[in-house]
Amino acid sequence: MFLRSLTIRGFKSFADKTTLEFTPGISVIVGPNGSGKSNISDAIAWVLGEQGAGALRGAQMSDVIFAGSPSRPPLGMAEVRLVLDNEAGLLPIPASEIEISRTLYRSGESEYRLGGRPCRLLDVQELLSDTGVGRALHTLIGQGHLEEVLTARPEDRRQLIEEAAGIAKHRRRRNRAERKLAG
Repeated sequence: MFLRSLTIRGFKSFADKTTLEFTPGISVIVGPNGSGKSNISDAIAWVLGEQGAGALRGAQMSDVIFAGSPSRPPLGMAEVRLVLDNEAGLLPIPASEIEISRTLYRSGESEYRLGGRPCRLLDVQELLSDTGVGRALHTLIGQGHLEEVLTARPEDRRQLIEEAAGIAKHRRRRNRAERKLAG
């Protein structure tokens, strides 16, 4: 499984529709300061379910929507779509590629889609939970994140490892089941 493509429109500095194509192996995004490299990694985190504006370097979630520039008006929505290669069948969907998208409108309305069909954030998380590509994005190392992991408390590092190994998914399911039984 690998990231086949990423399409960004109206997300942060990407006012126009921009599509990046990837091939198997390691991909590195390079460019001068201010060219949008961090916004690309933010877009990946966001489409995969990041809920904290601070993790996306914003004060509120609407900050991900293109705010305008001297020559362009602000946009009314942000949309990110990624396509994962599933030729190896690692994801439990019988398709050679899986499309995940997220849209946020200035009104605050938001939607996720799997294969073009509306879905919940939980559906996206469950789909990816055994892959190591989940909420914590262990396969995407942002600027400054490596030092944060290395200096984390042991229990936080354990949680990170459990998420990457797919163990955390089972713990979340167990906790949900326990809450249902108790309530």
